[in-house]
Amino acid sequence: MLFNSYEFIFLYLPLAFFVFLGLANYFGRPAAISWLVLVSFFFYGWWDWRYVPLLFASICFNYWIGGQIRQGFGPKYWLMFGISVNLSLLGYFKYAGFFLSTVNVLAGSAMFDVPHIILPLGISFFTFTQTAYLLNVYEGGANLCGEEQNGFLEYCEFVTIFPHLIAGPIIDHRKMIPQFTAISNYVLDFKNVSVGLMLFSIGLFKKVVIADSLSPWVGDLFYRADTLSFFEAWLAAIGYTFQLYFDFSGYSEMAIGLGRIFNLEFPMNFNSPYQAQSIVDFWRRWHMTLGLWVKEYLYIPMGGNRQGEWLKMRNLFLCMLLIGFWHGAGWTFIFWGILHGILLVINHQWRRLHIALPDIVNWGITFLCVMVCWIFFRAENFHDALAILKAMVDVNHIVLPAGGRIENIFVSCGVLQNLGVEFLPMKSVQGVSLTKFMGMICVLGFLLVKMKNPLMWNLEPSFKWMTIVVIMFYSSIWFMFRSGASEFLYFQF
Repeated sequence: MLFNSYEFIFLYLPLAFFVFLGLANYFGRPAAISWLVLVSFFFYGWWDWRYVPLLFASICFNYWIGGQIRQGFGPKYWLMFGISVNLSLLGYFKYAGFFLSTVNVLAGSAMFDVPHIILPLGISFFTFTQTAYLLNVYEGGANLCGEEQNGFLEYCEFVTIFPHLIAGPIIDHRKMIPQFTAISNYVLDFKNVSVGLMLFSIGLFKKVVIADSLSPWVGDLFYRADTLSFFEAWLAAIGYTFQLYFDFSGYSEMAIGLGRIFNLEFPMNFNSPYQAQSIVDFWRRWHMTLGLWVKEYLYIPMGGNRQGEWLKMRNLFLCMLLIGFWHGAGWTFIFWGILHGILLVINHQWRRLHIALPDIVNWGITFLCVMVCWIFFRAENFHDALAILKAMVDVNHIVLPAGGRIENIFVSCGVLQNLGVEFLPMKSVQGVSLTKFMGMICVLGFLLVKMKNPLMWNLEPSFKWMTIVVIMFYSSIWFMFRSGASEFLYFQF
């Protein structure tokens, strides 16, 4: 089920919320938790009910392994067994086809039949969440919640709670279980509901009105990678850079808002990443819960920065390589991770030189590097990615829209024609002209550079915020009516 669908907004969410409150009020916390677990499984099964048993089996297995570790009989071996099963499950569904296809390509023949495996939604997220749980239990961290709070029902809610289940943010057992067991979280809190609805509406607007408006143009430009002009190639790169941010950050804010409605505090996942002035700063702002997970469960266990500069750089590079591999079973994703690993190493070494550059230069270099990397993240293959990059530097093939004020101004003075610039009619996608697309990109660029993340705003319920949120919500509903509901980009990861 999609957050940006009529079924979710007008049926599922009100029913889930009001029944939750009623059960909590008349039958107590266990009944309310049971209801949330039930509707979360329903939420997951709406996509494909056949994978509900897989999710439930994964939950039962990890909870059982956690119990074995907690008992103290060979905890290290139980931990290794649990992690191995989790990674094997993820590896089969997400990477089996990729590895077999790669072997066939290297062998030059079809040595293996590549199975058609449908990737279960959210498997990367609930695998990471539960693997972290096992590691916390092994280190004694889960016991900080109290033994009486480590019940199976609470664990089910931790894994399945529907706002974060499909695409995060990745949550921490140590921080969430105390919230699930707090009596104060099972009463109606008007402020939490108000702030939650504000965040949900802002995220819905970012997804439906902005990201989905960019999607047709971005898709068309990447589809025509071989024939793009200089100008179109830059629009493709910038357009996807913005589309991905508004799509994924919109989902995260909707998830966090939904959590607040149920009195749950989910962690922030974005903090104005395109305002970053270095790659290091970018990864502190982009997909923050994934970065924190990798730091705590990969980077630090590998030695972090405690074993000298060379091993620190190795650890950073390997972490980024694994992040790329986690995002998708494809060489373009792996190369995207490699690029960011190299950029992080360069950034850290540059800092050691203590050479200061103006903030605007730092921002420009960082944004350009991030945008170039996103091309490999989005492109279907290396050929398309390299074709777009080639067009971006091909100054001999600059084409601007014909028939507009730009042409009238520059044709009269003949400057651009002398530089080889052509004016040709541009395509439109779903009635949106290239000129309007350009204007939208400029406005979004200004907003991303100037505005803070909504979670940093003062979202106190007020008439002003109510007016803004109502306008955003109904604008989103109108766009949904016009274009229908579309999946979030991170569903495929």
